Amino acid sequence: MIATSISRVVVVTRPTDYEQLLAQHATRSQAAFFLKSRGECLRHIEVQHEKLKHIVRVAKAMVPASCRLVHIDRSDLDRFLFEPSDSIVVIGQDGLVANIAKYLDGQPVLGVNPDPDLFEGILVPLHIGDLRCSLAAAVDRKAHVQKRTLVQATLDDGQTLVALNELFIGHCSHQSARYRIFANQREEKHSSSGIIVSTGTGCTGWACSISDGRAKKIKLPKPDELQLVFFVREAFPSVTTGNTIAQGAITRKGKLVIRSEMNEGGVIFGDGMESDYITFNWGKSACIRVSEKRLSLVVV
Repeated sequence: MIATSISRVVVVTRPTDYEQLLAQHATRSQAAFFLKSRGECLRHIEVQHEKLKHIVRVAKAMVPASCRLVHIDRSDLDRFLFEPSDSIVVIGQDGLVANIAKYLDGQPVLGVNPDPDLFEGILVPLHIGDLRCSLAAAVDRKAHVQKRTLVQATLDDGQTLVALNELFIGHCSHQSARYRIFANQREEKHSSSGIIVSTGTGCTGWACSISDGRAKKIKLPKPDELQLVFFVREAFPSVTTGNTIAQGAITRKGKLVIRSEMNEGGVIFGDGMESDYITFNWGKSACIRVSEKRLSLVVV
């Protein structure tokens, strides 16, 4: 096969609410009937769908003629091969950028917010009017990017998982997670609702809500800061378990080590993607640290 040096633009979207309703109810009329029976209207969902599809068409038209264009769905990510010269255009909600981050290695990501009235825009900061110039700069590797920190879990068998917001380490159900935690030269046996390890990006979400409920506060990192924070959720003190290691920081060169004592159901997953997990049962150890990879998010 002859290698090509032509740059590629990869547009990433996920199904709209309207498309998911059609997949569930087969036809528009059945979807409309279902919503009407619950006091809701399909039309505003159709409007959102049409708006997104229009933004996608406009975005594709802005791709430089010298570039190849590929459009993929979120469900394709785990089997799609990204190339080093790719520029990634993500159109949709902030979480879609988090979904894609672990598959990249420095390629510029342009997050386009199709509806500022619906989406916060923290990870999709660009409006469609910004895209043409920003995309041209990204293709030439001259765009202004914000380097966002990622968190990585590495098991003792070599398996790894990377996340942009946070990692969850615990049991897959509502059962207690049992493990030993090693942090800051201390060790403790825990029975808890699991551990959250967050980046600065994740500290605007799940980790922030946990931190707000704590009497003792720790400094939360910024998105580009090479530091993580961890929170143990509802550690239960007993004859054999403790709760003194409840939270802390993980520096750039530091690490958090967890050794599972769960017979079954132990998992590690990232960014809320429960279906994409590493099994974490009895005897396995996970080393959590700042990832060498960083997300290159294009900003105006």
